[in-house]
Amino acid sequence: MIKKWFKLKTSDITLVQFIIEGYEGVATVSTIDPKAAIIQVLIMPDFLKEMEGILCHLKGQFLMEEIPSDNHQASLC
Repeated sequence: MIKKWFKLKTSDITLVQFIIEGYEGVATVSTIDPKAAIIQVLIMPDFLKEMEGILCHLKGQFLMEEIPSDNHQASLC
């Protein structure tokens, strides 16, 4: 699976997650840090091109910034 992390507004996490997971079998979404509003999108390799198009569209609708997945320490509390 291909891992991408995004920072967005806290209030947008649920809606973005709902939209992405609506494309069943393409990707899953997890909240990495709810306080910092960071989500992880795990993409099935066979659907990478399609998901990149979906993410590009979502970036136009929401304030989503892709961030490196290895430079953030999650806040667990």
